[in-house]
Amino acid sequence: MPNRNKTKPNITKKKEIRTFITDTVLRDSHQSLLATRMRTSDMLEMAPLLDKVGYWSLEVWGGATFDACLRFLKEDPWERLKLLRKAIPNTRLQMLLRGQNLVGYRHYPDDVVRKFVERAAKNGIDIFRIFDALNDVRNIEVAMKAAKDAKAMVEACFCYTTSPVHTHEGFVEMAMKLEALGADTICVKDMAGLLTPWAAFDLVTKLKEKVKVPIHIHSHDSSGLAAMSYLKAIEAGAEIIDTALSSLASGTSQPPTESMVAALRDTPYDTGLDLALLSDIADHFREVRKKYKRFESEYTAINTKTLVVQIPGGMISNLAHQLKEQNALDKINEVYEEIPKVRKDMGYPPLVTPTSQVVGTQATLNVLMGERYKVITSETRNYFKGLYGRPPGPVDETARKMAIGNEKPITCRPADLLEPELDKLTREMDGKAKTIEDILSYALFPIVALEFFEQREAGKLAPEPLEVQNDDKKEEAHIVPHLAPSEFIVTLHGESYRIKVAGAGHKIEGKRPFFISVDNRLEEVMIESLTEVIPTTAGEIERPSITQSIRPKARKEGDVTTPIPGKVTSIKVSVGTKVAEGDTLLTVEAMKMENEVHTPISGAVKKILVKIGDSVNPDETLIQIERE
Repeated sequence: MPNRNKTKPNITKKKEIRTFITDTVLRDSHQSLLATRMRTSDMLEMAPLLDKVGYWSLEVWGGATFDACLRFLKEDPWERLKLLRKAIPNTRLQMLLRGQNLVGYRHYPDDVVRKFVERAAKNGIDIFRIFDALNDVRNIEVAMKAAKDAKAMVEACFCYTTSPVHTHEGFVEMAMKLEALGADTICVKDMAGLLTPWAAFDLVTKLKEKVKVPIHIHSHDSSGLAAMSYLKAIEAGAEIIDTALSSLASGTSQPPTESMVAALRDTPYDTGLDLALLSDIADHFREVRKKYKRFESEYTAINTKTLVVQIPGGMISNLAHQLKEQNALDKINEVYEEIPKVRKDMGYPPLVTPTSQVVGTQATLNVLMGERYKVITSETRNYFKGLYGRPPGPVDETARKMAIGNEKPITCRPADLLEPELDKLTREMDGKAKTIEDILSYALFPIVALEFFEQREAGKLAPEPLEVQNDDKKEEAHIVPHLAPSEFIVTLHGESYRIKVAGAGHKIEGKRPFFISVDNRLEEVMIESLTEVIPTTAGEIERPSITQSIRPKARKEGDVTTPIPGKVTSIKVSVGTKVAEGDTLLTVEAMKMENEVHTPISGAVKKILVKIGDSVNPDETLIQIERE
């Protein structure tokens, strides 16, 4: 296999500088535009041609792809990496790593971080782009060293943002620290498309004065500025830029590869790439994109509101989805106004995974509850405790007190508080894991991974359907089942809707509440009766299989319930535990975020009616508390 790691851009003489390109078509572009739903099979078809282009690298892994593979596509993400490595032997493969968070949403112990990086490199990753959401260098040191130990290239990042506490001089100082830690390249990670052309020129100019390693610019075209910013960054000395093939470019994705290649042709910065070859590959992905149309959000286009509210495009679509689930999309402008306030309270963290989810979800709850911090997520508490790292600026002490009371926040590196997990996880997975990669998947996403392993063992891995049946010749509704009888596609008057019955509550005055997802928007409907059979187009008769409330209805003051359907991810108490009003009893995952469930009264735990992994519905009793 060719040595892909040693070649670096020639930065000795400006007239000899060639601009290098990393293409994101296999990772960030479809994460930004298609909810990370592209399947491995659609990547492999063009892999041989992508390998011939001559890219600096192809970004193929990391970010949300790991979670999406297991949760939605029912693919083993490690197998995807192996297949891509085999199909693309001559081009560097790159991944996005969230420092101590790896590709998950919490900090993991150092032994898990080291092993993950080691196995990722062994399975095909050449370049690790490593960042921390708070720009806390302490949170990326272990991952950087692990990548160097694995003989991979380290592209260390700082997350670009604007605020009263962020300056170009501060970013340069961080870049110098990263270079001293062994970074092979420095990446300016502009996840929200906030980098303007003149700011790009100024920042790169300052970086080139202080650091010797190549500068890589990553931006999104959310505000329509990215291509202009790239050109000014290149003029100032940046050697590498991120682009996406035109069929999966622009908007919340990256600028088009072909456009940048054409813009730089016959200049000192010529990429040397074949525009005709790129065009042919783009044509393929143009057809591929059509298959995933139903995953495209209306919020993926260029939106200059990004510059006003400083919210990444992907975060906007996520917020819209959350509000739709709560039948509150009309409040999105209120959430836009609340996000900068929450961000200020938290010391101006850059809005990138996972801090974008922490800030966005908390702002949404503040608006929905009509009172700031009335309901506080586990992630918000952990943030104010210091478990994500050191905030860029001072936090609001009133908000912190509402989140953690009189508890003292930590000041050490958060991972220093974590015990090694790998041996424990290996024991837990005895008989369920086939490889060390399986154990790492379990470490990152325990509930999702276990479900995946069980379905894999049973030979029942069934991914989400790509396309809906669309027969506009029929005016009557018909139902096409997939995965399970509780999930189907309804076509009515030529329009298709994806319906999923998520759960059913307890009868109230002869009516039963059902929690129904319509195109991923959660609705609660009251139904007097449910037909026991569903006719399908194949003429079969099937009984719906749904998560129906199987626990007692919450009636008494000590009956603890969940506000939204979800899965139990942790239980903090046992029978007999003494609790005070407001204490956290368990957490329920919904919208990829953990939501704390608190006790409404003080007393002792009388009965626990759930276990980790259970699906739960609103109005059913999860834990019973008895006053003493």
